[in-house]
This record gives sequence, C-alpha cells and structure tokens, in this order.
Amino acid sequence: VAAFTNARVDWKETPEAHVFKADLPGLKKEEVKVEVEDKNILQISGERSKENEEKDDKWHRVERASGKFVRRFRLPENAK
Repeated sequence: VAAFTNARVDWKETPEAHVFKADLPGLKKEEVKVEVEDKNILQISGERSKENEEKDDKWHRVERASGKFVRRFRLPENAK
C-alpha cells in the first residue's frame, strides 16, 4: 500500500455530483479500480508493476514507487 499513499486527490461537490481527480502518473485507466463499498465509502485502488530488469541493467536512481495502493473516502449520507 506504500506506493501511492501520498497520491494527490482533489474532491469537490457540485450541485449534480461529487467529483474526484487523482494524480496516478504512469498508470493506465484499466489498472485503476473505482468502487463504492457499504453505500458511502468510495475506494480507489490499483497497482503499478515493477519495471522489468535485464541482467546487465545498472540503475542509477529509482524514485517511482511500485506496488499496490488504496485510497478511501467517506461520502456524505445523501450521496448517490
């Protein structure tokens, strides 16, 4: 869960909806799962795979985390 624990998420409410925007660089849309649990918990989850390593590769810097992430947000009772 450490990979994106600090993933930035913006949440705003409009008269029509609750709008979430998340910065998840490097992930494809199909690698991110968005679901509602227990009627009012929005969960955003996914996984970034580790980069393929070749035997002769020599990394100089690794700053992009790999692994699973989960972010949960409690929606207001009146959210649909």
